[in-house]
Amino acid sequence: MHHLHFNHLAVIVSALILWVLGAAWYSPPLFSKPWMALLGVHPDKGKKGIVPGMISSFIGDLLLSFVLAHMVLWSGAESFGMGAFIGCIVWLGFFAAPNFPQGIYERRPFKLFAINNGYWLVGLLLCGGLLAVWH
Repeated sequence: MHHLHFNHLAVIVSALILWVLGAAWYSPPLFSKPWMALLGVHPDKGKKGIVPGMISSFIGDLLLSFVLAHMVLWSGAESFGMGAFIGCIVWLGFFAAPNFPQGIYERRPFKLFAINNGYWLVGLLLCGGLLAVWH
């Protein structure tokens, strides 16, 4: 029952990091304007779905952090660098690899891939590192 031997608080903090990073990443000072323009989203029309979106984001971030904690544990990573490496491998295999060709099939601009998947790369590097050192 290895899943009982990792730091549950670290998983919650990891989820909070992803959630706050997402809020910052998709904020007006960073990428919200180009992201909305690429998707054709109008700021006034999206305000109704923000609360359910934020709740579902946190639940998804919590699940992702739980799974990432297992992968870090299974890898034996105990340094920030090794945990970040696991985060990078997870990003490469489970985010970039499927999302890049999907964007090509859907004829979406590469900039949209870069914005969305850049967030996940940064988040997984940070959370992988955190989960490796705080176990």
